[in-house]
Amino acid sequence: MSSAEDPPAGDDAPLADPAEVRRAMEYYAERGWTDGLPVVPVTESYLAEFLAATARDPGEVLIPMPHLNKNLTVRLAAINAALAGCLPEYFPVVLAAWDSFLKDGMVTRSIWQSTTGTAGFVVVNGPVRGRIGLNCRGNVWGSGFRANATIGRAIRLGAINGLGLRPHVFDQATQGTPAKYSCCIGENEEDSPWPALHADNGFGADDSAVAATVIRSVLHIEARHTTVPEQLAADFADSFCRTGALVRARASGYVVLNPEHARLLDKAGWTKQDLRRAIAEHGVRSYRQLAAAGKEAVAGGTGWRLPASHPDAVENTPPQDLDSPVQLIKSIDAIHIVVAGAPNAGVSSIVETFGPFDRPPAMTRVEENG
Repeated sequence: MSSAEDPPAGDDAPLADPAEVRRAMEYYAERGWTDGLPVVPVTESYLAEFLAATARDPGEVLIPMPHLNKNLTVRLAAINAALAGCLPEYFPVVLAAWDSFLKDGMVTRSIWQSTTGTAGFVVVNGPVRGRIGLNCRGNVWGSGFRANATIGRAIRLGAINGLGLRPHVFDQATQGTPAKYSCCIGENEEDSPWPALHADNGFGADDSAVAATVIRSVLHIEARHTTVPEQLAADFADSFCRTGALVRARASGYVVLNPEHARLLDKAGWTKQDLRRAIAEHGVRSYRQLAAAGKEAVAGGTGWRLPASHPDAVENTPPQDLDSPVQLIKSIDAIHIVVAGAPNAGVSSIVETFGPFDRPPAMTRVEENG
């Protein structure tokens, strides 16, 4: 995916021929090396700049996919980061993201091939955010910031070109999600009243670290109406546990709080742990509500929710009181808190993960020096 020769460098070098650039872009598109959008042509010398940003061997395998006879190597990750439009200085963050995906374990279990339409989700913490210009404030889920857009896109292109997960081939998503293009945010540590995600999980506050996992959706939470922490927690829990979200027996994910909500909670004396505990306590549905949606029982093999009348159903004996609660969030470890966005409104979001549940997020320190 890179050419053998480069144009001459320096102030006197001629500008690239636009027609040749377009030809290269079309060449990549014709071979299915893109996500549907144009990519940056990659030369050997440009690739070398990415590989120079790390001390790791280009042949090192980052993600093995033995059932597809594929391996994503450091070199392939670098090529796809360049194709995505990353700058070379972003590459250590991309590598840390891939390491976190491996730790998370869901990618190698074929989940990115799922009909559910899962996507990669990346959270960046620490000083590297400022060094590379990663957006952590307003429009954090939106467009306009190269580092966010291209780091997330580098993950998707790596999945396509390194692991062979092309739509209509090995990617069998029924509808998919816009997050398949790119889903990378930075935590707004500066406007948060609490320690950051990486500090909660064993890293120093001055470390740079990346968390990564597989998600199903990002859900907008409009919560401008209250200053009562319990009501806000109930809103989040209700959103996690809505019946339309219940694929598996339990619910889990990230709460991405805007700083206004975080400060509201902090002013009331709440910590992240208090919010997680309240969400777990409210993380219930009644048996009657689950049965109305045909999700009152659990499949013996997959653990997915289905009707009690289904032949694979277990746990299918109804309680005496059909309005008795069914706990869908089992512990606070199923919920992770990140503060991101602008401190200008009561708008937050939840990120629905595909699993696993009840454990710390998979995080990796960013390599500071190549």
